[in-house]
Amino acid sequence: MKFFIDTADVDAIRELHDLGMVDGVTTNPSLILKSGRNILEVTKEICSFVQGPVSAEVVALKADDMIAEGRKLAEIAPNIAVKVPLTWDGLKTCKVLSGEGFMVNVTLCFSANQALIAAKAGATFISPFIGRLDDINLDGLDLIGDIRTIYDNYGFETQILAASIRNANHVKDCALIGADVVTAPPAVIKALASHVLTDKGLEQFTADWAKTGQKIL
Repeated sequence: MKFFIDTADVDAIRELHDLGMVDGVTTNPSLILKSGRNILEVTKEICSFVQGPVSAEVVALKADDMIAEGRKLAEIAPNIAVKVPLTWDGLKTCKVLSGEGFMVNVTLCFSANQALIAAKAGATFISPFIGRLDDINLDGLDLIGDIRTIYDNYGFETQILAASIRNANHVKDCALIGADVVTAPPAVIKALASHVLTDKGLEQFTADWAKTGQKIL
């Protein structure tokens, strides 16, 4: 499974990148706002050291404007994935930009039918939002499973990019179901290494080692 980091915080991305945990990055208008930086500037900096896909989202609502914005974003670096919403205008944009050879990430997916038509429009990635479905008492993981089945049934090459990841269990369950990618905040990726028994075992080993009075260095 690929790990994308869902943030525009360059320092946080670099930290995980140095550990080999960054296969790509996703941003959106909310994350750009949180970073307090210009979208073109921060996206260019991220692309300067992240080799994998870096999603940058259009903000227009009409296809012609989305296409123009998408082309502008794609000029930042060859590894830009233009992010568009799952609307008919977004799908029109996806069809045009993917036809021009650009990667396209179709976002705000909440149903298997939406994922199906995004694949037919040529999406490189489909981003189903797990956590937001959970928030309204629907099981977001069921959606990942449905999309996986549909894509496998027909050989669609669109990658399932599980988004709105809230916790480590979401990551594990997406891996079991067969999502191609998860995009998660840095804190969730870091939480994958945490376990209470690891902490307890390390505490015991440290205490026992101190009793030996020995040193390695």
